[in-house]
Amino acid sequence: MALLVLFIGIGLPIPFALAAASMPFLFHIQGWSTALVSSQLKLWGVWIDYVLLSVPLFVFLGELIGRSNIGPNLYQFMHRGVRIRGSAAYGSIAACAGFGAVCGSSMVGSLTIGGVALPEMKKLGYDNRLSSGVLAAGGTLSVLIPPSLILLFYGIVTDTSIGDLFIAGIVPGLVLVLFFCLIVYVWGKLYPSHIPDADATARTSFREMLISLGPIFLVGLVITVSIYTGIATPTEAAAVAALLTVVLAFAVGGLDMTGLKASLMSTMRTMGYLGLLLSAGVLFGFVMTYYRVPQQFTELFQTFQLSPYAVLSIVIVFYLVLGMFLEPVSMTFITLPTIYPLMHAAGFDMIWFGIIFTITMEIAVLTPPVGLNLYVIQGISRGSISISEVIYGCLPFIGSMLVLIALLILLPEIATGLPKAMK
Repeated sequence: MALLVLFIGIGLPIPFALAAASMPFLFHIQGWSTALVSSQLKLWGVWIDYVLLSVPLFVFLGELIGRSNIGPNLYQFMHRGVRIRGSAAYGSIAACAGFGAVCGSSMVGSLTIGGVALPEMKKLGYDNRLSSGVLAAGGTLSVLIPPSLILLFYGIVTDTSIGDLFIAGIVPGLVLVLFFCLIVYVWGKLYPSHIPDADATARTSFREMLISLGPIFLVGLVITVSIYTGIATPTEAAAVAALLTVVLAFAVGGLDMTGLKASLMSTMRTMGYLGLLLSAGVLFGFVMTYYRVPQQFTELFQTFQLSPYAVLSIVIVFYLVLGMFLEPVSMTFITLPTIYPLMHAAGFDMIWFGIIFTITMEIAVLTPPVGLNLYVIQGISRGSISISEVIYGCLPFIGSMLVLIALLILLPEIATGLPKAMK
């Protein structure tokens, strides 16, 4: 752990920091020649894992939607011609939620919807802090509403049912959408000048509605129905959904071969990083498990005789602080092998804890200095919105996520009810 902190502190990329911190101990455990062979086998095992094949497929799906007109069309439908005050803000939240139903990446969600919505909201006269906060926080809905890459990684690391995790994220995701809409409504009451009057543009035609909602609905239906009914595994569902998205992106999304090639290249770049991170995480986890670090960590906490909820509170605060300095995927592979046994020993439902964990990861992408969504939205604004305005705009939405965590602790059925009912 000390080596890992040192390597990260001097600026080494997370995958290389994990591997570099692991290798000296791996050599000590197995010797030079055996350690090299076992490292190759473990790395190769990650790259050919069938379940992990769903990750590049979901990433590719998100890239296709982001580079076609499917995402922008969804936002325009949610916003245009809606005769209520604040329709662009509510439309942004609804579009992010719809985008989250087919794409599991927070950053892609903010980039896709934000790229269209932010200039529109600025043109209509929305306050910079409100518009940037809505779009930065709206992107996090992709992390909670299935399919979610963080829930997928959580299921892989903890060996928890990915289908159950996806189901468990639906109700909390919808509750968070309602919270976000409530924040916009209250913001408009407190600061009337920050939200313009109702938009008077023409209403969307039935044909435009089909073009806007049809692709998202079809792709989302394929993913949810095939996984939840047991017709397909998450990997098979991702493959079919990705193929369907290619067809829809060309047919109604205006995608061309240049966009397809760019989507493939971007997916490969993303998976190059994620693949290295996964591989290095396996090595790090092997060394930690060999030295019984997770077990000793759990035993140490048990000696303090803390209540389960005291342990949970410590873990949540730990993730909130760590989220200021690490991005969610790195946190998942560095910390979960140690935290998971502790939560299991405390007696918590691991599906339920997966949702708690995912919400803390949502907060992580909104907290400086390493809040990815903050910089995405600030970058989209091309300097017209300062990073401090984006951070200020996100504060109420971060507060709503903390309220959701409290609700899940008080009423675990919000997350566990739907998986139990479907069984």
